[in-house]
Amino acid sequence: MILVTGATGILGRVIVLELLKRGKTVRATKRKSSNLQEVRKSFQFYTETPNEYFDSIEWVEVDFEDIHSLQNALIGVEEVYHCAAKVSFHPKDEKKMYQTNIEGTKQLLFACQNSSVKKFLFVSSIAVLDGLNENGELDESSDFNPKIDHSSYAISKHFSEMEVWRASAEGLNVAIVNPGLIIGSGNWNESSGTLFKELGENTFTFSGGTSYVDVRDVAQISIELMEKNIFGERFILISENKKYQDVANFIKQKLGKQGVKLVPNGLLKTGVFLNSILGWLISPLKMVNKVNVQSVTEFNKISNKKIKEKLNYEFISVEESLAFHLENYKKDKNFNK
Repeated sequence: MILVTGATGILGRVIVLELLKRGKTVRATKRKSSNLQEVRKSFQFYTETPNEYFDSIEWVEVDFEDIHSLQNALIGVEEVYHCAAKVSFHPKDEKKMYQTNIEGTKQLLFACQNSSVKKFLFVSSIAVLDGLNENGELDESSDFNPKIDHSSYAISKHFSEMEVWRASAEGLNVAIVNPGLIIGSGNWNESSGTLFKELGENTFTFSGGTSYVDVRDVAQISIELMEKNIFGERFILISENKKYQDVANFIKQKLGKQGVKLVPNGLLKTGVFLNSILGWLISPLKMVNKVNVQSVTEFNKISNKKIKEKLNYEFISVEESLAFHLENYKKDKNFNK
């Protein structure tokens, strides 16, 4: 039995499906508010027999603050894919994010002790990477630097990783993956699932860039690492480094819309200043803080050399990924009209 947490998310659902395709028995966590029909519907983007696979999932409602709830979910489980996490860059979500991401991971790992669990894969993020290598890139050796400013999300993922490494030191077989911005289908209103809606509708974007990866690649690699018993390491999972403007214009072109304009960096710096004096009064200004502005104006190159060499893996290109998932988004959007 395999447990996948965060199984209704953009990545968790695809890991579940890929495991089922391989004949595995899967238990998947959900929340009270989870929309399972939306997950079922999204399976059609990845398989010709979505209902057959979906109906074979054992769903379990889990409270990550309740150790007994977690222990019950782990009965008979030998492998865990921990995808559950809260993603937000709004200051109001900081406390909830720390609770979900750090304490939730800590509780799950505690529940794994004295259980049947033998393998544990944790989905982290490239947000935890600091420090460039000799090639001017971020890689797996780019350790988190507590002396510089980070988003609350990055901090939560760093401390979650620390909990995983602690469990590793105590004897659990663990692997960590650090995906870039995940491009996927379904879950259109949450996390990176909002990519097509936001870039399709907004007329402005930012001067920086980030690293992108297809959800199918993240799922495939995660499962391969577990099947090949590659533990005690972390792996960056990205296909390509791309400017926000290039990605936005690609989507705009596919939608038959005009290209985007750049938000001037000077305007963003003004927003940071206004936030420092008026953020308490005007809520949207709280988003325009120093860390968030840095993240949308910087463009650090990230290396995927380690995983490509380890598994001899070739990633889906960003353009191919965007085209595939954008078509799914368009179909879904038309269907919902």
